[in-house]
Amino acid sequence: MNICMISLGCDKNLSDSEMMLGFLKRKNVFFTDDPENADVVIINTCCFILDAKKESIETILRISRLKRENKIKALIVTGCLAERYREEIRKEIPEVDAIVGTSGTDRIETVLKKVLKGKKENLFEDLNRLPAVSENRVPSSLNGVTGYLKIAEGCDKHCTYCIIPDLRGKYRSYPIETLLDQAKKMAAEGIRELILVAQETTLYGTDLYGRKSLDRLLTKLCAIRDLKWIRILYCYPEEITESLIRTIQKEDKICKALDMPIQHASNPILKKMGRKTDQEEITGMIGRLRSEIPGISLRTTLISGFPGETEADHKELVKFVKQMKFDRLGVFPYSREENTPAYFFPDQIPSKVKKQRRNEIMAVQQKISASLLKKKKGKVIEVLVEGYLPKEKVYIGRSAADAPDVDGTVFFTGDREYLTGEFVRVKISGSSEYDLEGRTV
Repeated sequence: MNICMISLGCDKNLSDSEMMLGFLKRKNVFFTDDPENADVVIINTCCFILDAKKESIETILRISRLKRENKIKALIVTGCLAERYREEIRKEIPEVDAIVGTSGTDRIETVLKKVLKGKKENLFEDLNRLPAVSENRVPSSLNGVTGYLKIAEGCDKHCTYCIIPDLRGKYRSYPIETLLDQAKKMAAEGIRELILVAQETTLYGTDLYGRKSLDRLLTKLCAIRDLKWIRILYCYPEEITESLIRTIQKEDKICKALDMPIQHASNPILKKMGRKTDQEEITGMIGRLRSEIPGISLRTTLISGFPGETEADHKELVKFVKQMKFDRLGVFPYSREENTPAYFFPDQIPSKVKKQRRNEIMAVQQKISASLLKKKKGKVIEVLVEGYLPKEKVYIGRSAADAPDVDGTVFFTGDREYLTGEFVRVKISGSSEYDLEGRTV
């Protein structure tokens, strides 16, 4: 039997998809990337913002045509869209054989057995149940050495624009021992870059150990010999501890790069968003990180056009971006999501204005990024090889400062053939707005 897993949305979803494939991994089961060559297609969906929702719906409709044409035997929909719109999917897309909520992904084999017998199945567990992990997780890394380790599920923050707590439940950490076992197996299978993900990594362990324990987890992960880079994503500024900063500073394997989504810099907007911090605290944390971890690369994400955002709020955010000079920055126009408090806020911003404000911030960041990267000329950096562009005759890779899919690329040449997944040293000779170029040394 051939199974195709289509994983949409974030890296946390990708981790769930790998786990589901692990539960399905058994004799006479094969995995394919081509839905047309599959017997069963599983779509792990996302609906965090409008664009993600559209992509998930379009993918379900596209694969449902294969079901109508009897080209596949079964279609299963999982993930956030399945959790949020279960009744709509059931009523409007009868080709879907099973709908599985976010806390039931470890029951995927049972679901598959039922649908292959011709039964419809809707599986929705308690949202606060923590799905089990598979001992046979199937990695999906394109470069063969990068893997995501989901360290916790759910979120307790309840930001006014976000639907995640309603889709993923309260914050639940996986035990350190469970995560160490996963990481050791991943390293044994060739993973060299381990990326820690959760809705919020900085709160790790508070529910299990009574205190923030990301520093403890990182120290133990660094002891795994075959891991080379350990990357941390989704750190909330108000939750970063002195102990975490010291751990990042002293452990060579931890990438000196931190993803710190702040969403805005205007205090009135931060308050409306339900964020638990203000501009002064954010500025202070950025200063501490740069002082205590020299050379650290900071990335953040922002929301433009939040309800009630005045032109003055927007200008304050632009000024903040100019002052802070983030190494990496992304901006999303506010997505109005039903069943969130912000959906009902007055003074909703027109789509055109939201996009204009996004574009203005990104134009500012483009200049900042170009200026920062220009200063790297002549420096030698370590690069993870991710491929080769035969037309341009250059290799592509990432530095320790760059997270996959969202950050910049290093284009380089050399005196020999380089393998995907190899780490090389590159001397930087030039740059553009977001990327570097150089030659191996």
